[in-house]
Amino acid sequence: MKEREAKPFLTGINNYDISHDGKKILYASEGVWGIVNSSGKVQVGDGKINTAAMEVRINPRAEWKQMLREAWRINRDFFYDPGMHGIDWAKMYDRYAAFLPYVAHRSDLNFLIGQLIGELQVGHAYVGGGEYPKVESVPGGLLGADYEIVEGRYRIKKVYSGLNWNPDLRAPLTEPGVNVKEGDYILRVNGRELKAPTNIYSLFEKTAGKMVTLTVNSKPVEEGSRTVTVVPVADEMSLRNRDWVEGNRRLVDKLSNGRVSYVYLPNTAGAGYIYFNRYYFAQLGKEGLVVDERFNGGGQAADYIVDMLDRPLLSYWSTRDGKDFPTPLGSIFGPKAMIINEYAGSGGDALPWYFRRRELGPLIGKRTWGGLIGVYDYPPLMDGGYVTAPRLAFWNPEGEWDVENIGVSPDIEVEMTPAEVIAGRDPQLEKAVEVVLEAIKKQPFKRPPRPPYPKKK
Repeated sequence: MKEREAKPFLTGINNYDISHDGKKILYASEGVWGIVNSSGKVQVGDGKINTAAMEVRINPRAEWKQMLREAWRINRDFFYDPGMHGIDWAKMYDRYAAFLPYVAHRSDLNFLIGQLIGELQVGHAYVGGGEYPKVESVPGGLLGADYEIVEGRYRIKKVYSGLNWNPDLRAPLTEPGVNVKEGDYILRVNGRELKAPTNIYSLFEKTAGKMVTLTVNSKPVEEGSRTVTVVPVADEMSLRNRDWVEGNRRLVDKLSNGRVSYVYLPNTAGAGYIYFNRYYFAQLGKEGLVVDERFNGGGQAADYIVDMLDRPLLSYWSTRDGKDFPTPLGSIFGPKAMIINEYAGSGGDALPWYFRRRELGPLIGKRTWGGLIGVYDYPPLMDGGYVTAPRLAFWNPEGEWDVENIGVSPDIEVEMTPAEVIAGRDPQLEKAVEVVLEAIKKQPFKRPPRPPYPKKK
């Protein structure tokens, strides 16, 4: 090893694969594919393959047969339970392979694979992708607004505000120089007149990221109108989600008279940690906390979040100037509650389970999805499709399989009835605030007064 040294062989590549005998390397670099020797001096561009001229004749039925077998094998080899939940897995293959002669489209194959892995009766059993005919879509542009038709014209009912310094939260109608507000009418789009029953979105086809002129007025007439320029976005889901989150935070603040904080967790992956760190630490002065994990899409086991919520007071520190402060810093020591619903799963199952395990407070809402046998890293199918084999199963410290196909039930069940939601209410959120305020009333977290300074004789 003393005589050997490591040095770069081929830089600037995205991926590579080595031949079975180790003599050749297939590499990819920004759309360039090449095959080079695994020894000697090489650089990107050597051995370039003219992929534009490559054509492959395929036999779909032969591929479908191989991929069904491959999906079966992936589950045989990676499923967390080698006993396959007591299912005769070889028999299952024979049962579903009998349908192969009737598969006429790639989507039929996905359906067949889905039925096969469905025999395991487990969540996270996914199948998708594959080689399909390409159908061109016509994307639209969006202004981040709701509309209503008044006197045959489109009036802006609501404008969703974003964070225009953040590319993912750009709100077209709130950008500098766009003088449009709620109550204004959109009369023309790029000079084309807009009247009902024309669908407003039909005038915004292929406009995302492009400058569009709007003729607007505070009245449904052209007289006195003005023209503004906007740049529509391709997707306004993030704007609507942020509006919902901020609306919930303001409601909690109003209902609690500023005493209770609100933190929403969209998942237990990147976004969930960003939301937690941003909202939790910004509200440390509150007396209680409502954690909302409804619609949580999962991710990792969010033990970090639970740890941060379960930090007991250790001490206080006093300085000559300024307020006293506690250890640990960055903690809300008062009562807590978590809102859950049937659309939260995976890591969104684990989080409330941990919350209850640590006795942090009551769970409010509806039972979670119930999927805690996770997935990761599987070989792709030959046409680029995929199938999963749930391989990471949750069991509790009492030595029992838990949560999968069970979910996490609330301590206080609250239904979101359509009538209440349509009326603009959120019964689950309102109940959570009520419960936390009641807990604050019964067992308030009180900071003791600073002790008298010692007298040294």
